[in-house]
Amino acid sequence: MTTSGLIVMLLSVGTVTLLFGWCVAKVLSTPHESEKIHGVDLHVPDRDTDR
Repeated sequence: MTTSGLIVMLLSVGTVTLLFGWCVAKVLSTPHESEKIHGVDLHVPDRDTDR
């Protein structure tokens, strides 16, 4: 592998690793996140009829 190829690979892997770490830290550090989770109530006409 050439030196430029190694640099590009290390930059790519480093960027993705940093992005993943930032996303995990953001999700884990958000306060009161469980209070914002809402269920989804899907309305399906086929299943709502009484048989």
